[in-house]
Amino acid sequence: MKTSGNLYNMISLQPIELPVFNPVALDLLQLLAEPDIMYFEVIRTIKQDEALSAQVLKMSNSTSYIGRIKCETIENSAIRLGTQQIANIAIAASHASQHSSDNPLVNEIMQDLWLHSHACALGCRSIALKTGHQSFADHAYMAGLLHDIGKLYLLKALERICTTTAGFILDAEALHDVFSDMHVEFGCLIMDCWNIPRIYRNIVAHHHAEQSDSTDFLLAIVRVVNFSSKQFNVSQYPTKSLNQNMETEISALQLKESHVSALESVMTGIKGEES
Repeated sequence: MKTSGNLYNMISLQPIELPVFNPVALDLLQLLAEPDIMYFEVIRTIKQDEALSAQVLKMSNSTSYIGRIKCETIENSAIRLGTQQIANIAIAASHASQHSSDNPLVNEIMQDLWLHSHACALGCRSIALKTGHQSFADHAYMAGLLHDIGKLYLLKALERICTTTAGFILDAEALHDVFSDMHVEFGCLIMDCWNIPRIYRNIVAHHHAEQSDSTDFLLAIVRVVNFSSKQFNVSQYPTKSLNQNMETEISALQLKESHVSALESVMTGIKGEES
C-alpha cells in the first residue's frame, strides 16, 4: 500500500524545522566536522545542558560503552573513551530525548525507533572495528544513529497533524506506509535544513538504494547492520521483508561469521539497558 497523496501533502505542509535535533547535538555535529576536534570545546558544549550531562555520564558508564570503570565527570569519561566518542554519546543521549510523544501510538513507535537507531549505532561501530576500519568507527556510530532520521521527522509531523486536524486518525499500518515511502526523502531534507555533514547525508540518502558503491565502506556497514537488525529483532518491522541483497556489502567488508556473532551480541545486548 502506498501513502495517499492527501497524507503526503499534509506532511509536506509541516515545518521542516520540527525539533528532531537538540541544539547541543547540532553544535556537536558541527564540531565533529572539524578536522581537529578540540577536547575542551566538546566538554564545554556538553556541559551547557545539565540534564544532558547527567545522561551522558549514565550512558558512558553502561556496559554498551565498556563501562567497567565508573566515571564521575564528563571530563573523565572523555579521557577514558576519547573526545569523539564522548561527543557521539552526547549526541545519542540528546537524540534519545527527542523520542517521546503524548500520543500513545506515536510514542510507542518512537521508542521502537530509538531502540533500532541506538542498536544500529553500536552495531556499525562494532563492524567498523572488527573489519579493519577503525579510522572511521566513530563516523560509523553516528551514521548508524542518524540513518533513519527521516522517520523521526515524519513522526513529529504526524504528531502535529493529529493535534491540529480534526478527525485525523493515525494507525500503525498507515505509519508503516509513510515510513516506507517517505523517510529517505524527508531525511535528506532534514540533513540539508540543519546543514548536517555530507558524510551522514549520503547515508540517509542511500541506505535503502537497490545498488550501492562497493568502495563506500561506511555505507556498506550501515546497510549490513540495518539489514541485520531484522534478524536480531531490533527492527521496527521485523516481519516485513527488505528487498535488498547484501552480497556486495558482505564481500566488500569481508564479513566473517565471528563478526556477525559479535554484531548480534552488541545489538541485542542493548535491549536490557533500554528497558
